[in-house]
Amino acid sequence: MKIQRKKKRKIQFYREAAMDDEALNLKSFLKWATELGISYSPSTSTTPSPDSCMGYSLFVSSFPEAGGRGLAAARDIKKGELILRVPKGVLMTSQCLMRNDEALSIAVKKHPSLCCTQILAVALLNEVNKGKSSRWWPYLKQFPRSYDTLADFGKIEIQALQIDDAIWAAQKASQKAEGEWKEASALMHELKLKPQLLALKAWLWASGSISSRTMHIPWDEAGCFCPVGDFFNYVAPGEETSNSEDQVTGEPFSLQEDSMLKSVTELAAAHRLIDAGFEEDVSSYCFYARRNYRKGEQVLLSYGTYTNLELLQHYGFILSDNPNDKAFIPLEPNMYSLCSWESESLYIQPDGKPSFALLSTVRIWAVPQNNRRPVAHLVYSGYQLSTENEVVAMRWLAKKCRTILDSLPTTAEEDGKLLVILDEFQENHQLMEIKEMPSALASELCAFMESKKIFSEGTCVISSVARRSIGRMKLAILWRYHYKKIISNCILHCTEVINDIISTKDLKYKEIFVKPANLHFTLLYSIALPSATLFSPFFSNTSKGLI
Repeated sequence: MKIQRKKKRKIQFYREAAMDDEALNLKSFLKWATELGISYSPSTSTTPSPDSCMGYSLFVSSFPEAGGRGLAAARDIKKGELILRVPKGVLMTSQCLMRNDEALSIAVKKHPSLCCTQILAVALLNEVNKGKSSRWWPYLKQFPRSYDTLADFGKIEIQALQIDDAIWAAQKASQKAEGEWKEASALMHELKLKPQLLALKAWLWASGSISSRTMHIPWDEAGCFCPVGDFFNYVAPGEETSNSEDQVTGEPFSLQEDSMLKSVTELAAAHRLIDAGFEEDVSSYCFYARRNYRKGEQVLLSYGTYTNLELLQHYGFILSDNPNDKAFIPLEPNMYSLCSWESESLYIQPDGKPSFALLSTVRIWAVPQNNRRPVAHLVYSGYQLSTENEVVAMRWLAKKCRTILDSLPTTAEEDGKLLVILDEFQENHQLMEIKEMPSALASELCAFMESKKIFSEGTCVISSVARRSIGRMKLAILWRYHYKKIISNCILHCTEVINDIISTKDLKYKEIFVKPANLHFTLLYSIALPSATLFSPFFSNTSKGLI
């Protein structure tokens, strides 16, 4: 016990020391950013502090449950208001890095086959190689030491995704990163980078930085690094634009009557539909409030519309409540030839409802082959052909979803338990008895622990590498959890549609489908999940929760 307490005190000491260093680095960075012209105002009417470009509109804060470090409102902010301006000269691009480094520029010209992102990755590593002599050093120290994008996943974390499409996406991302690293290796050796910067690990860091931190600019497809601007955390488009959130004082927001908007410029800004972008007229990257914010609220930025798998692939995180998430299911081979839609449009929405394209495809497939042509235009116009056709379509969808869930090694409920176990293990370094776990969880957890050498001679040893692996393992489990939740929601949706038909028209289907009774949801890992004790035509008390 004494050894354990001593170990915990040592860990706490290093954590506090790291936090102190991080605070000093941040203070130094904000002073550097201010000196280079990053500000919250397009004019000189409000002069920023000489030590920080933050304070008037924004301040750096921590949001442990919502993205970690981010930017908070330093005052009440109105929708459309300019909140940050980053001059073009402060944007870090491959062009500006080569312009200030002749050796880099000459070396890059010898490798015309490299793509723009490979060039930016090499230029970034070259700048890190300079250390404190780099102009960008205060900014580079703000970059994470590692990322959790799919390209960073190891074999066991990739397999933890369970779903073939996700596993394929992770494998493809990993192979692509390794291939690009090999192609750029000759250039990096010519630049005489330090040995650790020539390794695949360093390349993954540079690629992760580009994937998760760069912003769009019209003159370079690789994008740019935008100091301070990359502190904004993500929000899905449309997630926080309700009328209730567009109020700061409790009064409706009105452009015409708002006395705070005193100029044409302010009115134009309030009408903006985008969060940020490079503006030629002021030669700066400008950021605008996407909605009204109260003082202290986290100010968020939308990077675009992404599913959770895409967020994981490009940014290394997922959203617990992502309105743009999608679940793809395998269809019958002849279904794809029945429609002209791309396969990307054939998906299930987070609420369990099939997309228009998927529903239409299943409806036309449910029509006898020789009768499809006359009714195709009705299906593609969104019409329900008949109650019989709708029941067949819903039955097929429900059965397909049920088959998918039955084929997976763990249930969503078990995934939720595994996430709780890993959370507790990270916090207390204690693991519940393996014999108390369901067999599927025990085998997966044991395989992971062994591969990461977390236990040595009965002692728990969590290295920094193992800690990052646990984080990625949790992301993989959380992703598959959400996937299974969507699939379960689809079964419930199909059941409700069929039962509505039963109660109104087609009584002959009563023998097959019954009204779900006492539907309820269990909260696991802060996410609503259908309980395995649901009584409906598709749920039973089997080990997987589904017939």
